Amino acid sequence: MPELPDVTVYIEHLERRTVGHPLERIRLASPFLLRTADPPIAEVYGREVRRVSRLGKRIVFSFAPPAKAPKKEEPLHLVIHLMIAGRFRWKPAGAPVPGKIGLAAFDFGPATSKKAAEKDAGTLIFTEASSKKRASLHLVRGDAAMLALAPAGIEVLDVTTDEFAERLRSENHTLKRALTDPHLFSGIGNAYSDEILHHARMSPVKLTSRLTDEEIATLHASIREVLVTWTDRLRARSGEFPENVTAFQPEMAVHGKYGKPCPRCDGRVQRIRYADNEMNYCPACQTEGKLLADRSLSRLMRGDWPKTLEALEAKKERARSGI
Repeated sequence: MPELPDVTVYIEHLERRTVGHPLERIRLASPFLLRTADPPIAEVYGREVRRVSRLGKRIVFSFAPPAKAPKKEEPLHLVIHLMIAGRFRWKPAGAPVPGKIGLAAFDFGPATSKKAAEKDAGTLIFTEASSKKRASLHLVRGDAAMLALAPAGIEVLDVTTDEFAERLRSENHTLKRALTDPHLFSGIGNAYSDEILHHARMSPVKLTSRLTDEEIATLHASIREVLVTWTDRLRARSGEFPENVTAFQPEMAVHGKYGKPCPRCDGRVQRIRYADNEMNYCPACQTEGKLLADRSLSRLMRGDWPKTLEALEAKKERARSGI
């Protein structure tokens, strides 16, 4: 799922291409994408994009009211949630929606505003490479309706360490769950939470109630470092438009690196799978060498579950030797 760095870079490119341009029409290819009926989708046609912004992991297009609209008319917002497999592509005006994975095409006309960075028309293609079709599109009227679509997690890059600590300690969860809870923190998901906790040298299953003030300060600093660094990296490699957005980057330390050497200590990265996600960590750097118990495997193996990385390697060696 695109997280804060990915969404930020998407927004920067979309701002340059769409602010000051009218949205001429939306060609829907999937009946499941649009989740609202009032206001009708056609009401946004012809309106100029005033702003593109981030709402958690959602991308919001905000539109200027028509020239003759009443002064009290609330703005329209188009809110897009990419979910796990949703992606954008920028194409020449009128480009067709891809047959298999295409969800919609947003046709933007030539710029009507002098403030527009680019003047040409273009089409934003929305795809989802998944059969589950979780991505969504909402058209809502007014700021309150827009804000209601996302959990009220705080923006971790915009708060002080004290404010971060207060929110972190407001509920007692594991660090992994706390960082990825959108009701607590905005924009952090599975991939960057792995990277943050590795950078901070903290166990993903440590409880938030057991953190010292110093550990919380370290964690907050790691969040800033990881998110800002990765935003800069993705921005630098995005080219004309960020086409290949993925949660698995070659430079990542632990996310998606199961069995690979940790770049800090050269130990083997381990993982725990759950639902559609996985938790990646380095035992040597984060858990004092202890292996975290995978719920299903540890229940199956019971007393045979290895407690340390050394025990796991020894178990593998015995299996290879047929002992």
